[in-house]
Amino acid sequence: MSYINDKRIVLTLDAGGTNFVFSAMQGMTEVAKPVRLPAHAKELDKSLDSMVQGFKQVMEQLPQKPVAISFAFPGPADYPNGIIDNMGNLPAFAGGVALGPFLEETFGIPVFINNDGDLFVYGEAIAGFMPKVNKMLADAGSPKRFNNLFGITLGTGFGAGIVREGQLYIGDNSAAGEIWITRNKRHPKCFAEEGVSIRAVQGTYARVAGIDPATAPSPKDIYEIGTGKQTGNKAAALQAFAEMGEVIGDALANAITLLDGLIVIGGGLAAAYPLFIESVLAEMNGTIDSYTGQKLPRIVQKSFDFENPEQCKQFIAGSVKTIKVPRSQKTLQYDSMKRLGVGRAVLDTSMAVSIGATVFALNELDRRK
Repeated sequence: MSYINDKRIVLTLDAGGTNFVFSAMQGMTEVAKPVRLPAHAKELDKSLDSMVQGFKQVMEQLPQKPVAISFAFPGPADYPNGIIDNMGNLPAFAGGVALGPFLEETFGIPVFINNDGDLFVYGEAIAGFMPKVNKMLADAGSPKRFNNLFGITLGTGFGAGIVREGQLYIGDNSAAGEIWITRNKRHPKCFAEEGVSIRAVQGTYARVAGIDPATAPSPKDIYEIGTGKQTGNKAAALQAFAEMGEVIGDALANAITLLDGLIVIGGGLAAAYPLFIESVLAEMNGTIDSYTGQKLPRIVQKSFDFENPEQCKQFIAGSVKTIKVPRSQKTLQYDSMKRLGVGRAVLDTSMAVSIGATVFALNELDRRK
C-alpha cells in the first residue's frame, strides 16, 4: 500500500546524544516546524521530560491529533516492546527503560521504536534507492525487479538494516543487520567497524602520512585532499578510503550472500563514495579459494556500481532472452544475469529515517485493524 497521500499524522523524533529533534510527518512530508531540546543523556528524568515537552510542542502545531509516535533510538533494545538498554551516547537509558510504554501512557497513542539504520534502509526501500532502480528497469522493459534491500550507514559507526519483501526485518532479538561486529578482513582479530568509521579513515591517513593520529584532518578534509580540492598527502588520503572500502566490501560480501538484494550506502562518510567504491566492488567481485587453491567467485552475483554510467547501463540491460515453454507455443522473457546494484542513498539520511518511521507506524496500525 502507498502512504504518499495518507492524511494520518505521525510524530517523529531524531534522538541524538546531545539533542532531541521532534517533528511530525503526513505522508512523505514534514508538517511541523522541528522542535529541538536537550537530550540530557545522563539524567533519565530530565531526558523523559524533554521527550514529553518536545512531542507536546509539535502537537500544538498540528491541525489534528496524531495517530502514533514512531522514531529511531539507539540500542541495544527490545524494539518491539519499546524497551531501551542503551549504554553508549545515552547512558541514562542503560539497564532497561520501558520508553515505548511510558510514551503510550503519556499520550494515549501507539508508540513504535526502531533502530536508525533499519529505518534509514526502510525509507530508501519505500521512496529512495529501491524504487529508483525498479523504475529504471521497468522503463527499459526489463522483466527484472528487486524486492529486497540491504543498507549500510557509514560515520562514527558501521550500521546496517534489512528490508525483505517490502517489510522491515529486525530479527528475533532486535539484532538483525549488526554488520559492525563482523570480522575485519584487514585485522581478523578485530571487528569490522574498526576499519569502517571516521576513526578508521583518520587513523589510516595518519599512519601513511607519518603523523600523529590526533592531528589527522577530518574525513571531509581527507576526501577533499584525495580529490585534489585541498593540499595535503593525497596518497595517504586515497589509501585511507581504499582500505575502508576493502573492509566494507568483505563485510558486504558475507552479508549479501545470505540476503541477496540491492545495497544502498548512506551516512556521513557516504559523501566519499567515489574514493572507496572501487575497493568495495573489487572485494565483492573478487575470488575466494578452495583448500586445493581453486579460485571461485567471492559471491554468486556480480556487483555493479549504480553511480557509474557504464556499469549502471550493464546492470539495467542484464542478460534478457526469450525462451519457449516446453511442449507449448508460449514464450517468456528470462533474465539470466544474477546481479546486485550498489549505490548511494537517494534521500537525505534524516528524511529516509522519518519516512521509514512513518510508514512503519502506519503499516502496523493497518495490520492491527
